[in-house]
Amino acid sequence: MITLAHYIVLGAILFCISVAGIFINRKNVVVLLMAIELMLLAVNMNFVAFSRFLGDPSGQVFVFFILTVAAAETAIGLAILVVLFRNRSTINVAEIDSMKG
Repeated sequence: MITLAHYIVLGAILFCISVAGIFINRKNVVVLLMAIELMLLAVNMNFVAFSRFLGDPSGQVFVFFILTVAAAETAIGLAILVVLFRNRSTINVAEIDSMKG
């Protein structure tokens, strides 16, 4: 039987993996975006688990809106990355922070 604690532990593990991915890899923007998305998914898993445990569907509706915003964020972030790659020929974070005027 899978309990609420199993879902919370899995969400915490996913969240810790995403935080470690952000701190370990600070050079590749694509990996940073993937780590942020993993962080959002870990939080969403906890929302769904608590929603199911409490019998209230509002947590699941909230997850739907979070996923919609995350998809829009990803599309805009990847579009910005494509433009930066075309202009700079790199997606290295250390080289992106110096902007031309």
